[in-house]
Amino acid sequence: MGLALDEARLAPEHDDVPVGAVVLAADGAVLGVGHNTRERDGDPTAHAEVIALRAAAQAVGSWRLAGATLAVTLEPCTMCAGALVLARVDRVVYGAVDDKAGAVGSLWDVVRDRRLNHRPEVIAGIRAEECGALLAEFFAARRRIRTGAGDPAAAAVR
Repeated sequence: MGLALDEARLAPEHDDVPVGAVVLAADGAVLGVGHNTRERDGDPTAHAEVIALRAAAQAVGSWRLAGATLAVTLEPCTMCAGALVLARVDRVVYGAVDDKAGAVGSLWDVVRDRRLNHRPEVIAGIRAEECGALLAEFFAARRRIRTGAGDPAAAAVR
């Protein structure tokens, strides 16, 4: 999760939400890393998990990532949860819960849907406070910028 957090910290450099992901092989080797780049790339699918899965698939030369673990700082959304199932990832480890869009147990539980042909193990809440704090700080800063809080000139205009 430490490497995923390091990746997440890169996202705000290009105004993206700080979410980071890493895909690990069964032996612990890093296969792929990623962080959100939706804003930078203008790509709605550029979520940290998708980027890390693409890098891992390229590294192993196959879309099948059996035996792999994906660690991500925020509970995956429906798109990313679906991608994890399709990639046959064995385990999903996430930090902060996403009550608004989480699809690995919170709002939905895509990865454990018995109708699907693959169901990865889920480990939730790893370094959740640290992962959640990173997101909270990012959004608090955005609200301050949007409202001009802390800027005397902006306050004078209101």
